[in-house]
Amino acid sequence: MSDTVSFGYEDIDASEKTGRVGEIFSSVAAKYDIMNDAMSGGMHRLWKNRFVARVKPQPGEQILDMAGGTGDIAFRMAERGASVTVSDINQDMLDVGIERAMERGIDGLVWSRQNAEELAFSSRTFDAYTIVFGIRNVTFIDKALKEAHRVLKYGGRFYCMEFSQTDWPGFKEVYDLYSHQLMPKIGKAIANDEDSYRYLAESIRRFPKPPEFEAMIRNAGFENTRVEKILGGAVNIHSGWKV
Repeated sequence: MSDTVSFGYEDIDASEKTGRVGEIFSSVAAKYDIMNDAMSGGMHRLWKNRFVARVKPQPGEQILDMAGGTGDIAFRMAERGASVTVSDINQDMLDVGIERAMERGIDGLVWSRQNAEELAFSSRTFDAYTIVFGIRNVTFIDKALKEAHRVLKYGGRFYCMEFSQTDWPGFKEVYDLYSHQLMPKIGKAIANDEDSYRYLAESIRRFPKPPEFEAMIRNAGFENTRVEKILGGAVNIHSGWKV
């Protein structure tokens, strides 16, 4: 029997997920950053600043920013002197990032189309691996985590920021109402794409809760794992080290 995986609230054949997720991000690529501002009230910028502050990029370090498409995280890390490779499975997202980098006069980034589950990079290449709001869209998360571990040098660090379900009383109900009812309507109004944003809301609900995902990170070989909750766990910064 073939493997099935989640696609929002659907369970689909694993072989279909990459293509279907690809269609979503190709559809939303042009409006992706505008939608991030609209959906989070601009808070995603603060979360990303906080994330990069935790990563602590250093001049001369080699960092892989996976699912980094539009460059938001890479631009911040490059400002600190790190050498950043921006990778994404979706070329449309990468094209948006390349265009944004040219508009901002940001040189020196490497742009590389990659599947997080089967990276083309050699083992022990990078000092840090980052992935922001991307790992829940991977077909087999355990494979992506093992690949992250493989391409890191010993002493390298893994940082992931991802949505989950908040445990704040009262806020949880508001958050559920917003993500299931309002988020698709915002997607329709701004990006003319209601279905993609319905999937994105549903994918958050199907993603493992922070303790479960932390266990997956440990199972991939990482040590000293940690979870930093934002908004009661609606957003989480996960980290671990290759030792």
